[in-house]
Amino acid sequence: MRFRNAIHITIDNFSSVFKLLLYSVLTGAVFMSLTYLIIRLGLDGIITGSPTKAVADLIKEFFNAIVTGKSDFLNAFHDTFSAAFAEFKELLRSSTGAIAGTIVGVAIMYLLSRFVNGLGRIAVAGTMNDRMSTFSRTRFASSYFKNIAKGALYEIIYVPLIFVYDLLMLLCCWFAFFEVPALLSINGWFSVLISLMLTFTAIACFEALKMTLISAWIPAFISGESTVTRAFRSSICAKKHFGRRFASFLVAVYLIIVMNIVFALCTFGSALFVTLPLSFVFLLALQFVQYYEDHSKKYLISSRTIMGGEETPKGLDE
Repeated sequence: MRFRNAIHITIDNFSSVFKLLLYSVLTGAVFMSLTYLIIRLGLDGIITGSPTKAVADLIKEFFNAIVTGKSDFLNAFHDTFSAAFAEFKELLRSSTGAIAGTIVGVAIMYLLSRFVNGLGRIAVAGTMNDRMSTFSRTRFASSYFKNIAKGALYEIIYVPLIFVYDLLMLLCCWFAFFEVPALLSINGWFSVLISLMLTFTAIACFEALKMTLISAWIPAFISGESTVTRAFRSSICAKKHFGRRFASFLVAVYLIIVMNIVFALCTFGSALFVTLPLSFVFLLALQFVQYYEDHSKKYLISSRTIMGGEETPKGLDE
């Protein structure tokens, strides 16, 4: 029932997919330009240096030699490349400060981009809450500026926490992909299959656990029933229907992964412009449905149908 209601709400708020897409494209273009500028300014000496050009030329000539069969070049390639790469490493060693500064700059741009993109999702959450509570259509821009203060505080807490959480997830995925097959003494193509299966399982479970723990965070402060910090604490500590919420988000994560992979393969990646923002909108809808149902709050999925509360469903004319 909750899953079906979330699908209904997603369809009803389908216009938010394109608003979120446009917002993400505009902000993405700005941050990609700034990131390119940081990399160009910080690493220009390395990128345009003669050791870098020498290594790149040798790699290009290596593949040409394989195709054309230049045995003399291939026989001498190891020594030639070793000498060129030694000069390249010396260039990197002398540019440690520039490399460190560039890494810090790129990391800051990444975190800022997540912060700004998150504000767009908060705006969509505001329009969705208005639609579910009063069945009104709120403009994206109106919701954006109405919730920008609460959204900014939310992102200040959310971005660092999820950055650390994602690092932990990547470490577990690394262990699942490389270490578990070795511990089980599995070799050959079967080890690759097991590694991929364990990695996808780890990603799905970590994402479902994350969404389960913070599922009530956005709905609680967007609906005005709690502050951002109090909503975070209550969402993390909520034990009611934990298993049901986890199962719903686990199924949702698997469906999102399959949907994005299949549509990307069938459309050479172009469908991701729609399926990725659609995934975010659906997860928001599922969070709101879980929150409304767990707190016995009534909400609208159509102009005549009320869900939640003590009696569900119920027509408006009854």
